Amino acid sequence: MDLQKQPQQSAAPAQPVGIRASDADRDRIADILREAMAEGRLTADEHAERVDAVYRAKTVGELEPLIQDLPAPAGAARPAAHGVQGHESPTGPADNLVAIFSSSTRKGRWRVGSRTNAFALFGSVEIDLTEALFGQRLTVINATSVFGSVEVKVPENISLRGSGTGVFGNFEVATLESADPQAPVVVVNGYSVFGSVEAKPKRGKFIADLQDRLRKYLG
Repeated sequence: MDLQKQPQQSAAPAQPVGIRASDADRDRIADILREAMAEGRLTADEHAERVDAVYRAKTVGELEPLIQDLPAPAGAARPAAHGVQGHESPTGPADNLVAIFSSSTRKGRWRVGSRTNAFALFGSVEIDLTEALFGQRLTVINATSVFGSVEVKVPENISLRGSGTGVFGNFEVATLESADPQAPVVVVNGYSVFGSVEAKPKRGKFIADLQDRLRKYLG
């Protein structure tokens, strides 16, 4: 009887289920991946594949392997150079644009933050960056559209990247690569369900004083 019990006891611990991942955990990993893509450490395809895995992950253990081959200190060093502190959200606090059975618009001359969350539920969100002031090189927009629309417009002389998923909907980012290596990088990620997320350059719109403006913030 004892011999039968021992194998059962040794098999019981098996593998731990793992700590469930929170939204903050997923955002932290996604930020590191976005920074890695902006620095050229990941290709657009590699980034898209890993981001998809991030938002499908259910435990912290599933998230960590996605950044094992990336230098974490580099991801943390960039925000410090911009004067932004904090570990959980290294790129600073997020701006939130929410449209529920309504519309929300951000346009004109405004200072864009390092992270913006846009959420549209039976509504529309418009983010126009063509006249915005960029206080950092990397700007991340997390866009979610459910029976709604999120539209992002950028100047033609910046870099625009991103990845996402459309479920009975449309997710489209018109990739841009600026000739200026110091140009701002806008990354649009997220998903749409019976809706649309679209990011594209606005024809004829440029940041005229791009070099001077970036020198002011990047030293």
